[in-house]
Amino acid sequence: MIASSSLADLTAASRAVGIARGALETAIGHLARSGPDALEAHQVVAYDLAHAAAAMEGARVAVEYGSHGELETQIACAFVADSIADLAGRIPGREGAWGLAGGALDAALAEVAAYRDPAWLAGIAGKSGPRHLDNDFELVQETFRRFADERIAPVAEAIHRENADIPESIISGLAELGAFGLSIPEEYGGFASGGESDYLGMVVATEELSRASLGAGGSLITRPEILARALVRGGTEAQKQNWLPRLASGEVMAAVAVTEPDFGSDVAGVTVTASASPLGEGGWVINGTKTWSTFAARADVVMLLARTDPDRSLGHRGLSLFVVEKDRADGRGFSFAQPGGGRLEGRPIDTIGYRGMHSYELSFDGWAVPADSLVGGDKGLGRGFYLQMEGFENGRLQTAARAVGVMQAAYESATKYATDRVVFGQPIGRYQLSQVKLARMAVHIAVARQYMYQVARLMAKGEGALEASMVKAYVCRSAEWVTREAMQLHGGMGYAEEYPVSRYFVDARVLSIFEGADETLALKVIARRLVERSRATDRA
Repeated sequence: MIASSSLADLTAASRAVGIARGALETAIGHLARSGPDALEAHQVVAYDLAHAAAAMEGARVAVEYGSHGELETQIACAFVADSIADLAGRIPGREGAWGLAGGALDAALAEVAAYRDPAWLAGIAGKSGPRHLDNDFELVQETFRRFADERIAPVAEAIHRENADIPESIISGLAELGAFGLSIPEEYGGFASGGESDYLGMVVATEELSRASLGAGGSLITRPEILARALVRGGTEAQKQNWLPRLASGEVMAAVAVTEPDFGSDVAGVTVTASASPLGEGGWVINGTKTWSTFAARADVVMLLARTDPDRSLGHRGLSLFVVEKDRADGRGFSFAQPGGGRLEGRPIDTIGYRGMHSYELSFDGWAVPADSLVGGDKGLGRGFYLQMEGFENGRLQTAARAVGVMQAAYESATKYATDRVVFGQPIGRYQLSQVKLARMAVHIAVARQYMYQVARLMAKGEGALEASMVKAYVCRSAEWVTREAMQLHGGMGYAEEYPVSRYFVDARVLSIFEGADETLALKVIARRLVERSRATDRA
């Protein structure tokens, strides 16, 4: 039971969230009634509404978290105050576009004004919110943190600075832990039982690995996931028996090839083709170029989305999914030739961060694959878009978990530096400005973590598709801010390669780009679904 004063604080925060959510509903309804092309005609407002809605969902989660105790209440109140202040800052000068009167959030701001006070925020500096995981998930967290600290962290900087490949010892070590089988059903050699533990275990593990390295750890265990979920949803039984146990054991590592040079988030525009083999053997011949295929050199198979119906008017209904086998290669790129003349070439794309995984442009020139490469066989024709989306929605949740891990690493680095670094006669961590920065960082991390836990629980029930997009959008933007503040607290040394905080900063930047670019996610997924829901309510 929390103290009565804390209960009053939490009640005030809850009232503020209610007022803000009410204003948001009004604004979304106004947008929904602005015509059939409202989302295209009012992209800026739609984008802001999507992010504001994601933040307010986080604020609602924060209030729930606050019921655990006094510290949790303080964290909840600070987060709610920050989120409402951000929302209030988006509206001035655009009241008409939002359909709100001036001062629509004044009552909410009054409820949380005390938690914006710098002295109050400085007073909670150094406090980190408990996770409130049960014993099983605490064990998962401890296991993967130990592995990350002992096996990944010691080589993370070298991998980043040298743009090196992920050591095989990390891959084999994670395989020994069963990490690649977390999303694969038990009957196919994995550990997924169809319950909450499947999703929650993945985000807990992903956070801890990302805390050590985004590029060498945080994305590695999700490599098989998108392909595995596509196979579970639409693969033939023979395909499941062939691939899933090998993916679970780490014997086979997978990459994904969906994006194309001219078609990123617009998947319906895919131009890479898979045509029936002219030899009449039932196979397929692939032609075209994919880009941003992460881990493609080291991977043993590539999950490829290709156009199997030449009628481009079909859009995504003309796309199918393939499992394309290939030899392993290193990060410098590769070129393979088939006896029949087919070629597959991979050109590495140099990036400022997220190193270790390596991304590639893949060129397929008459590359032949057998008939059983088509996921689902004949029944899989035209279903590729839907099958790959089966894994991509959970991929957004996993990206949020990666963001939390990177934030946590940056926060820990900043806290240590602020304690050790003396400026003008005292550690910089004793100055109010530093304390407020650190307090806000810790608050956002704690709520982001609870937010992703809640979405994981929803997805375990077959729900939470919208919330997965929201948590990805919100938490990845938070990671950019947290790592930037952590870098700033290091002063000049934050810009030096002697400290890992510069790695966290450039790694965080990719999070709002992959697994759904921020703008596309906000406009085409979050805002669209919010508007559709509002219109459905009006019709009812």
